[in-house]
Amino acid sequence: MYFPHSPLLQVEGSFAEACILETVLLSIYNYDSAIASAASRMTLMADGRPCIEMGSRRTHEWAGVAAARAAYVAGFASTSNLEAGRRYGVPTAGTAAHSFTLLHDSESDAFRAQIASLGEATTLLVDTYDIHEAVKLGVELTGGRLGAIRLDSGDLAELAVDVRGLLDSLGATKTRIVVTSDLDEYQIAALRGAPVDGYGVGTSLVTGSGHPTCAFVYKLVARASGDEADAPMVPVEKLSLNKATVGGRKTALRRLDEQGRAEAEVVGVGVPSDGDHNDRPILVPLITAGEVVGREPLEAARDRHAAARAELPRNARKMSKGEPAIPTVMLGEEGPR
Repeated sequence: MYFPHSPLLQVEGSFAEACILETVLLSIYNYDSAIASAASRMTLMADGRPCIEMGSRRTHEWAGVAAARAAYVAGFASTSNLEAGRRYGVPTAGTAAHSFTLLHDSESDAFRAQIASLGEATTLLVDTYDIHEAVKLGVELTGGRLGAIRLDSGDLAELAVDVRGLLDSLGATKTRIVVTSDLDEYQIAALRGAPVDGYGVGTSLVTGSGHPTCAFVYKLVARASGDEADAPMVPVEKLSLNKATVGGRKTALRRLDEQGRAEAEVVGVGVPSDGDHNDRPILVPLITAGEVVGREPLEAARDRHAAARAELPRNARKMSKGEPAIPTVMLGEEGPR
C-alpha cells in the first residue's frame, strides 16, 4: 500500500553507486508494484474466492515470472507459470486448453484422457463445443465427483447461473465453477453475485489493468557537505515547474488509530516521524554496508500485504477514481509542511 509523496525506498551511497542502481530499481518497482496493485484490487473484489494468475502469454517471458510473484504477494492463490513455481515457490495450477480438446477425435475422448491422467478432481474446459452437453459428459464420466469446470466465453454471469443449476440437478453439487476470459477487477466485482468459485486472470493483470507502471521516481534529496565520512548531509531539491521535489532525508510511518485503522502517512523531512504505541514504521533496513539484512520468505510479504490492506479505511475498497484513502502529512523542523 503506497501513497503520494511517501518514500518507498531510500538509497544511501556514493553518487556513482546510487546512479547505477537507479534504472534497475525503478524497472523492478514500477512493473512489479503495478502488477501487485492490480492483483490487490482483483483479490479484494474476489472477496475470498481464489484467483489464478494466467498472463504469461501476454507479456515478456521474464516479466511473466515477475508478474506471477507479484500477484501471489497481493493475494492470488496460484499461477500457471511453472518458472515462478520453480524459482519462487509460487503454487502452480492450470486447466486444459481448447487445443487439448481439439487434439482428440471427440470431446469425450479428451475428457477421458484428462481424467485418467489427473483424476476426477481435475477442471474440465467445457466451452469448446456445447457447454451444457460438455457439463453433462463431465459429470457422467466422474460419477458426479468432477472437481470443477471452466467457462471461457459468453456472458459469464448468466452462464454461471445456468451451469450451477445444471450441475446441481445432476447431483454434482460440489463441482466448482471457474471463469476466465479477459477478466479485470471491474468484471470480477460484477460477478460477485454469480455462483462463481474462482477466477483466472491474464492480460489485465500483467499489464497493470490499465496502469502498466506506477510512475515511481528516483531523486537525489540530500548530499554530503564534504568528503569526510561524518560530513553533515545537506538537503537538495528540484524546483522545476511540474516536477518539484521535497529535499532532505526522510522517515515515514503509518499512523493508526486505537482500533488499528490507518489514518495518515506521516513523513518526517529531516526530523523523525515519531508515532505512538501502535503506529507502524514504513521504512525498514534491506541492505546495510553491502550485506542483505531484509530477506524474508515470500509468505511473509504476502501476509504483510493482507495486513496492510486490512488496516485501510473502508473507502479504500472503492473501484472508482478518487482521492487517496489516507492523506500524507509532511513534517519538517518547523512542523507540518
